[in-house]
Formats: sequence, C-alpha cells, structure tokens
Amino acid sequence: YLTNESVFSLTELPKRIGIIGAGPIGCEMAQSFAQLGSEVFLIESQHGILPKEDREAADIVQKAMLADGVQLLCCGHDLEIKNDGGIRLTVDSHGQHYDQPVDQLLVAVGRAPNVEKLNLDAVAVKFDKNGVEVNDNLQTTNPNIFAAGDVASMYQFTHVADFLARIVIQNSLFAIGPFGKKKASDLIIPWTTYTSPELAHVGIYEQDAKDAGIDIDTYIQHFDEVDRAILEGDEDGFVRIHTKKGTDKIVGATIVAKNAGDMISEITVAMNNNVGLGAIANAIHPYPTQAEAIRKLGDQYNRTRLTAFNKTMLQALMRWNVGR
Repeated sequence: YLTNESVFSLTELPKRIGIIGAGPIGCEMAQSFAQLGSEVFLIESQHGILPKEDREAADIVQKAMLADGVQLLCCGHDLEIKNDGGIRLTVDSHGQHYDQPVDQLLVAVGRAPNVEKLNLDAVAVKFDKNGVEVNDNLQTTNPNIFAAGDVASMYQFTHVADFLARIVIQNSLFAIGPFGKKKASDLIIPWTTYTSPELAHVGIYEQDAKDAGIDIDTYIQHFDEVDRAILEGDEDGFVRIHTKKGTDKIVGATIVAKNAGDMISEITVAMNNNVGLGAIANAIHPYPTQAEAIRKLGDQYNRTRLTAFNKTMLQALMRWNVGR
C-alpha cells in the first residue's frame, strides 16, 4: 500500500485508487487524484470528512470534493482488504455494501513514532505508542535529552517541527541569564488542509471554548459578500473568528477559501502580538482582495461597541454641532 511519502513515487496515474482515512492527507490526495482523472474511493469510519475541523467548513470542502468526482464511503465499517491478483476493498457504508477493485491503495489514518531502535530505555527516556514523553520545555524524562517534531507533539506539521526545534536550541544552549526558557505551550499554531478550497485554522474551536468554560463572541463573514471572491467565483466559504466575550481579543479562527492558508497568517500574527479584532479594522486592506473579509469582521466588532448610551451621546453631539 501507499503512504503520504511513497504516493509521490508513482510513475503513472492509477485508473482507480482507494484511500483509507478522510483526514487532511486523505482529503488532499483524494481530491488531487480525482482532479487528475482517477476514480477515487475515499473510506472514512466517521460521518463526513475532516472530523476534527469546524463542521460547516468541512461540509464546504466535502461539497467541492464530491463535485470533483470523489466517491465518499463514510460511516464505513467492516472494511476488508483483499489481494488475490489485485487489490479489492469491501466495506459497508450507509446501508450499502461495496465490493470495489482498485489499482492502488493509499493508507492515510495517521502515523506511528519510529523509536524502537533508539535504545531509549538505556538512557531513561520514557515513550509510548504516541511518541516520546516531554515537558513544556521539550525535555524528556532524561533532562539532558530533548525531543522535537512529530515524535514529541500532537501537531504533526512541518512548520510546527521547525518551531519546536527552535525551542530545543534555545533551551539546551541559551536558557541562561536574560534569555530564559521557551515553552511549547506558548506557540500559537495555525494549520491548513490543502484542498480546493483550502481550510485553515488557528487557536480554539467553538466546542473547545465550551469544554473549557470560556465565554466567546463569534463573528462570521461569508465570501459571497466580498467583491474579490464574487469576481473570481469563489463565493463558497467564510472567515469565522472567535473573541473573548466582550472584548476584541482573538482566541480562534477558521477560514475556508481558495487561499485560506495565506490568509490565516494575518490572524496568527495578530494573536501572537495581542492585536485585537478592532485594531485589524483600523488597518487599511487593499481593495479588492479576499483578505478584506478579515477587515470586515473587525468592522462587525466595532459596531457592537455602539451601545444605546453611545448612540444617545452621538445623537446629542450631532444636535449640538447642527445648533452651532
């Protein structure tokens, strides 16, 4: 079977490909092969795709994937893989039984840490099936040994591994005097699923806020009200930003758009530097751009500040100016 690494070694397009797992890698590959002309069967045990993402956002991506020809077999169970002169998948999905031959099989259901031959027991470094145990400074249970990357984080992204490595360098070589130690928990981590449209996220989801007892306000801007998106035919999508209730402090955001991965960086920079949603509204954005949707959310926040008292004071001020 293929993985997200070996799939790029294919030298010809498979006529039929089965993909197990509708997470980011499974969705990216399924849509890509469908756009290239393969018949794609995407199998997922849960309902829909991208089970960890905002449901409304994932539904928009799913609609686009189905339009590209991906055959989604979700809520799949009793999956069997046979290889009797060719690969054959059998699975039950939504009350229907499928018995489908494929030319290639891609498994995209997650990764396992590769630590078996490191002899970590000999140096008192604890690990399990999920990876190496580290503290917030990325020290292992042997304080002289650090770990970074997929093996030491729940966020298995290249850009996260990069910044975790920076923390290891800081803490192992320079955590003396004025520099201090860096913490992995201080990182504000964005990520993107590179489908068409892209789905990008940073910070917490609405459900995360509920689970943590955090009160939030939510602002949403659909792209069918953004001129650049309308001009380019990219009206399906939105920007959703969560702020701490009663303030403009951004605690999370989701973007579904053609270039969502580029747009999420503006919000990540704002969160890293405690720039609120109101301040974003005050920053001039070029017109017409899709990023104008983010500024429009700042305008939405500013309008909430027009309380009944403020409105009364403004009306009184206007009457006074007219009277002059």
